[in-house]
Amino acid sequence: MQLSHLSAPRALLGALLFATAFTTFTSHAANALLRKPVGKGAYEMVYSPTEQALYLATSQSRSLDKGGVVYRLDPATLEITQIIHNDIKPFGAAINTKTNTLYFGNTVNGAVTAIDAKTAEVKGRLVLDSTQRSETARPLQPRELAVDEATNTVYIGGLGKASVVWVVDGDTLTLRTTITDLGKMNTGLALDAAAKRLYTTNADGEFITIDTSNNRVVSRKKLQEEGEHMYLNLALDTANHRAFVTDAKQAQLLVVDTKNGNVIQKIAVPKSLAVLFNPARNEVYVTHREAGSVSIIDAKHYKVIKTVETPTHPNSLALSADGKTLYVSVKQASSRQKEATSPDDVVRIAL
Repeated sequence: MQLSHLSAPRALLGALLFATAFTTFTSHAANALLRKPVGKGAYEMVYSPTEQALYLATSQSRSLDKGGVVYRLDPATLEITQIIHNDIKPFGAAINTKTNTLYFGNTVNGAVTAIDAKTAEVKGRLVLDSTQRSETARPLQPRELAVDEATNTVYIGGLGKASVVWVVDGDTLTLRTTITDLGKMNTGLALDAAAKRLYTTNADGEFITIDTSNNRVVSRKKLQEEGEHMYLNLALDTANHRAFVTDAKQAQLLVVDTKNGNVIQKIAVPKSLAVLFNPARNEVYVTHREAGSVSIIDAKHYKVIKTVETPTHPNSLALSADGKTLYVSVKQASSRQKEATSPDDVVRIAL
């Protein structure tokens, strides 16, 4: 009877410990990934450490909305804290954290818009290509943006048959110069401000290096001779002279030595879109639009350490200032014939 009397509290204690551990586990799992709908036509995001806010560019409905919206989100809850209406649609996004200025590429209108992150006031706009679209004329389209905070310079890739990079004064929003002859559809863009190097990739399969001290191309190299490739985006590990390059045509992520343009590693992942390097954790994050997932990659050993399912179409990436939280924009299924009926989502992943 004494043994029976003693075993009951022990059993109860064990049950309590199990329940506590299970609650802790489930609570951690719930907090590890948060997903919320935000708005239609989600594209790129930026994080402002000054405002402690996440900004998402959205184009809204193609057929019903003339302009677009930039949503300011609480980075912890993903609740919308401000809606910034734009008369034209924003797509690409970048930020100068020193001036707390947001820059949005207006792809359809061939322009770039600057917005004060604190006040949400439009600081200025620059039309980069005023060519009117016709059967024979195609204006260059702004896509990716990169900001040199030391010189307050905004670099904007202009896509076309003969692509360019526009070099824009971030304060006055005036065009300083245009870097030309960058191949067909130069989609990727990344800046190593300290080394005065700007990198871009194009549909010709080239990895191009630009010297930002004189805005001249110093090298261009075809990354792979065999197969069909579309190198969409790139992210830099500036400390170790590495560029991580996504491929929309092949199931791989390329690791490129930025000193010579050589491919030093091919990481097996599904066909990819966005890529982001996290120096705080030495990790790389990659979105796979078709596969509906995000890869978390150990950048030291070049191994996928985790795959996060984020259906339907994970799109762009952003990172908190401390490198502990990853944000993913996720688009709903849509086509030119049929728009999505639900808003696109933002996913918060605790790393």
